Amino acid sequence: MPDYERNIPKERIRKRKIRKLKQAAIYYGAALLVLVLVVWGLVSGIKGLVYVLTPKPKPVRPSVEQLIADGDMLAASYDFDKAIEHIKSYGEDYIEKPELTDAIGRYENAKATMVKFEDVHDVTHVFFHALIADSAKAFDGEYTQDGYNQYMVTVDEFKKMLEEFYNRDFVLVNLHDIAVQQIDENGNAKFVPGEIWLPEGKKPMVISQDDVCYYRYMQGDGFASKIVIGEDGYPTCEYIQDDGTASYGEYDLVPILENFIHEHPDFSYRGARATLAITGYDGVLGYRTCPSGEGYTEDDIPKAKAVADRMKELGWVFASHSWGHRRYGQISAEEVGEDAQKWENEVKPIIGETDILIYAHGDDIAGIEEYSGDTFNVLKSFGFNYFCNVDSHISWVQIGKDYVRQGRRNIDGYRMYYYPQMLEDLFDVSQVYDATRPVVPEI
Repeated sequence: MPDYERNIPKERIRKRKIRKLKQAAIYYGAALLVLVLVVWGLVSGIKGLVYVLTPKPKPVRPSVEQLIADGDMLAASYDFDKAIEHIKSYGEDYIEKPELTDAIGRYENAKATMVKFEDVHDVTHVFFHALIADSAKAFDGEYTQDGYNQYMVTVDEFKKMLEEFYNRDFVLVNLHDIAVQQIDENGNAKFVPGEIWLPEGKKPMVISQDDVCYYRYMQGDGFASKIVIGEDGYPTCEYIQDDGTASYGEYDLVPILENFIHEHPDFSYRGARATLAITGYDGVLGYRTCPSGEGYTEDDIPKAKAVADRMKELGWVFASHSWGHRRYGQISAEEVGEDAQKWENEVKPIIGETDILIYAHGDDIAGIEEYSGDTFNVLKSFGFNYFCNVDSHISWVQIGKDYVRQGRRNIDGYRMYYYPQMLEDLFDVSQVYDATRPVVPEI
């Protein structure tokens, strides 16, 4: 021990050594941190330099041929502005490509020939239920036969009807094309007639389908079992054969109409598809998604959502058909609210937002007078703006200040057999009627 420390108390010496150790630890720790930061900076700099010096692949532009093919498809469905925008996505130097400027010229010339449809109140709306894929199973003499015969259309009939719609110059439009919401000069929202631009002589029509849920009671009766997305990325239907194996194809309206539009893009106005009315008590799109329903499986919820998401990308529109297939016109506003809340809790998370209500049984909450009252206010509180009942007239549209209402024409065995003259503007019943139907539908 040094002489100068001999007279210093040991405790002070110990504390001095501890202090020196702490100071050394701080010094070397700071030095180490600086070293780490320097190394990190060098590594980051090297990585950045490597990134800068590494040749980058140039963005791959679609070929001129593909751009024109896509643009022609958009133009065929009367979406000329989007077609022009798509061509210009080639880049600012698109003007150096005569093929692209020629395509834009064609689209602009075609757009100039379009005519505004005179009155959206004249837009007809037809609807179907699930299509019968196997009439031998549906019309087998069991107690369900009469209902199927009365309310359903066969796959063969529907395909023939589509051809007739097309040949008679109908064009499928979205329900939202009929009327749109605008903000007036005072900041108030109101609905006004929409503008539909078509070639001279073409007529807009809306198509919808009820109960796109593939209820369990229909299993084994010749109907599709669910909608799936095929390997090609488009919706198709699953059908369960007698031996329990599944096959996929045009077993219902969705894949039939989707394929028809691929073949005839001019039948679809700006990519329009049909509106599908969905309940919730027995699942959605053939998936058992109702927690209180038989056969419920939690795994079906994301499966159904994935199908719905893809369908919306393609232009399909979903609507509420009530949760429990309730007659909203015959129950209290409170009961309507309870049912609508169930639909919002269980169905909305799968199919997403919708402002369309298609009344179950066609049971409207009012007559031809304008909407008002507690039940209407309840439905508005759930975000519904478009309402559809059942009406046998060729067309019936009511555009209110804060809603739009449209009547729908039922196309089914009952209407075709007893009142074929009411469908004469759409098709000749004698040319589409399926000979496999029972002779006289029961009423």
